[in-house]
Amino acid sequence: MNFYPRLIAFGGGGFTHEADADLEDFLLAQVSKEQPRIGFVGTASLDDPEKIARFHARFAAVCASHTHLPMAANAAQARAWLDDLDLVYVGGGNTLQLVNHWRRQGIDEVMKSAALRGVLMAGVSAGANVWFEQALSDSGGDGLAPTAGIGLIAGSCCPHYSTEPQRQPSFIACISRNELADGVAIDDGVAVLFDENGLRLAYSSRSGAGAYAVRRSENTVVCTPLPQAIKP
Repeated sequence: MNFYPRLIAFGGGGFTHEADADLEDFLLAQVSKEQPRIGFVGTASLDDPEKIARFHARFAAVCASHTHLPMAANAAQARAWLDDLDLVYVGGGNTLQLVNHWRRQGIDEVMKSAALRGVLMAGVSAGANVWFEQALSDSGGDGLAPTAGIGLIAGSCCPHYSTEPQRQPSFIACISRNELADGVAIDDGVAVLFDENGLRLAYSSRSGAGAYAVRRSENTVVCTPLPQAIKP
């Protein structure tokens, strides 16, 4: 049987925006421990101190430990940090900056190794994009465009799908032109679970929000809503 790394990708919102608290409840419910050890990566926002403070405030009472990986960490330090974790949460910001930093430091391979040995990975916006082969991102400064991730998860990702009006037509057009692989589109307030069997489920914190499998089919692009997970 094939083994898939476990990932929860958030389209937007969550604790860094002081919203959608049940998204993190859903995240914690996917870990077998009652009080897991969680770590935060703030590289995409240049270690924004406000986001780091919100991370500690959100998880202090519900996790056995809550630690932050500083941007100055190298691959060896990241490896040692990951050894003490059950769960990693990557914050939002600039996708290209995040991917390039991880590659320069060798952290991309360290993160993939940790995921393949069972650490649950999660992230919002840029922190969701980073795990995929490709993503739709405006981090290059020239509007929305295909951007490479680290390739832990096959296919492409588009966060903020229904919140930002240009996202949906841009994602569909890029897939139609083969500029992006088939992928997943995620609204703000929504989490998508990729489990050890490769199953994808959407969990929505907001009414009317969802996530979608977007794929080429002959001469068109088909968007199919993902099945909804039960509230924890």
